[in-house]
Amino acid sequence: MKEKTQPSLSFTEGPIFSSLIRFALPVLGSLILQAAYGAVDLLVVGWFGDAASISAVGTGSTFMQMVTLIITSLAMGTTVTIGQHIGEKKPEEAGNAIGTTILLFAVVGVALTILLEAFAGPLAGILQVPAESFDKTVLYLRICSGGILVIIAYNVISGILRGVGNANLPFLFVGIACVVNIVGDLLLVGVFHMDVAGAAIATVLAQFVSVVVSLAVLKKQPLPIRFSLKQCRCYPGELKRILHVGVPIAIQETMVQISFLVINSIVNNMGLMPSAGYGVAQKIVSFIMLIPSSVMQSLSAFVAQNIGAGRKDRAWKGFFTAMASGCTLGIFIFLAGFFGGGFLSSFFTSDAQVIAQSAAYLKGFSAECILTCILFSSIGYFNGCGNSLPVMVQGISSAFLIRIPVSLFMASLPNTSLTLVGLSTPITTVYGILFFLVCFAWMKRKRRL
Repeated sequence: MKEKTQPSLSFTEGPIFSSLIRFALPVLGSLILQAAYGAVDLLVVGWFGDAASISAVGTGSTFMQMVTLIITSLAMGTTVTIGQHIGEKKPEEAGNAIGTTILLFAVVGVALTILLEAFAGPLAGILQVPAESFDKTVLYLRICSGGILVIIAYNVISGILRGVGNANLPFLFVGIACVVNIVGDLLLVGVFHMDVAGAAIATVLAQFVSVVVSLAVLKKQPLPIRFSLKQCRCYPGELKRILHVGVPIAIQETMVQISFLVINSIVNNMGLMPSAGYGVAQKIVSFIMLIPSSVMQSLSAFVAQNIGAGRKDRAWKGFFTAMASGCTLGIFIFLAGFFGGGFLSSFFTSDAQVIAQSAAYLKGFSAECILTCILFSSIGYFNGCGNSLPVMVQGISSAFLIRIPVSLFMASLPNTSLTLVGLSTPITTVYGILFFLVCFAWMKRKRRL
């Protein structure tokens, strides 16, 4: 892979807002389509299955989404490292980072596959899956776990491309996967009546097709790096940089997702209908949260390139631009979630009780749509600087000191509802924002901004 003139985006020059938007839109498109995997599974199963199937796919896909997010978080180390090398104008070092990443994630993929296949049953037990949907949940988890290497391959490729400023190709690849997944779901679940097994098989098949297409395209795609297969080995310096950024982010994401799984188990313990309603709500939430997620990923790449080029002032301006843009859009998403939760939920099921439970959760959760744009912009800034330790501390403390205790308290109240449980997330985000305000104040005092 030789260094050539290429269509990737440089963040170190030109208008900040337009640069971020040009990058964020395809990132957002990719995230929308990626979220559509589990949503399409749930949608089709909701049409052709029962509440037990909805609960199984809701819980199973939520867990697999957690695994994917952890992988993506670890891959952020690669995105930031490559972005900084691009800003430093060191294409060969960027290639070394890619080679190290390939080896690192191959080991991670094999280990995760073995662990998840072996412990799918105990995991379903920990999640307190209702008895009616237990076996279906285990089946869904085991089939999806068999595709972990494929999931990792896609996210590593996307992380590399975003590091060099190319968000268009990941958008194309995930679009192909989404189409394959929709066709697979309709065929396996709707025609062959394979229920949750068909949904899981369609998801893995879609990811596999996407990876095959992406590898074929990348062979002919010019990138601003120097890379060859000889570089597929461990470079200690690059591994240290990747892990220095990626591990704290991955730990943070793991703790956050574990806290959401605890909430999932709390809701599962409330009964089948709340469990099914929460499963539907989480699919809608996965779409609602895409704007702040795209802001975070785009800002991380933006800041990484500018820090590498020594332009801290431009990185700081990018932070404020991303935060203001995200909050503006977040207001509209908040209104949709708060007032239109029942309508949105009706796309996934016709069961009136499930719709009511889902809408109740969304009403409590919806303030998160605005607040999290501030939080995720802060996370994106720290990640791009290569300083992900505050991100890890914030994530762990938020999960175990705020989100889980507040959720348990809300669930224990007399005549409680999913609306009260849903409030635990925006309450937690307020804490996260205050945490980063303290971090920024400390950095300013130490003249690190």
